[in-house]
Amino acid sequence: MTSLRQLAQTDEESLIAAFFQESEGKWRSERRYYTLPDGETKEMVSLITVRFLEQGSSELVHLAELHKLEDPAALICGSYVEWNSTNSVTGRKESKGSTLFGALGTILYRDRGFATPKPVTAEYYFSNPKTLCLRTEYRDSSFEEELKLIGRSYRTRQTIISRAGEQQMIGQYLEKRLN
Repeated sequence: MTSLRQLAQTDEESLIAAFFQESEGKWRSERRYYTLPDGETKEMVSLITVRFLEQGSSELVHLAELHKLEDPAALICGSYVEWNSTNSVTGRKESKGSTLFGALGTILYRDRGFATPKPVTAEYYFSNPKTLCLRTEYRDSSFEEELKLIGRSYRTRQTIISRAGEQQMIGQYLEKRLN
């Protein structure tokens, strides 16, 4: 007999797979970061490439191994995200990199965090089928994110970064599909 918890996990897993598949492609992300409490802002433009990963892909097997999961094929799907960011005011290159995401139940596994190169996990849920919410915690910091698909061509994102229970930064993003 299937429990309600198992049904909820199955629903979340099917939603995350659909979300990752719909996010696949190339995006232009316009970002604004607000440092709290002084309100200093930083504006960035990033070119992002998102690739859907199927269960058993070499990237997800590697991610499962990083997290020491018993079954290397346990992650049901995932996403590979690559970015190249520039400060939109100064034109200076800011960051370039990539990260892996893999889902199992209501946990999202990552090969690295925002502020650490070490593997991290996040709890995730959907407020509706097009809005992914997740929370990541490590080293006395928390990262709350909301990613929303708007039609086929747009995504919005918001990130709230807190340390020791106090909000430090808010990031807001508008992403437009390039292909």
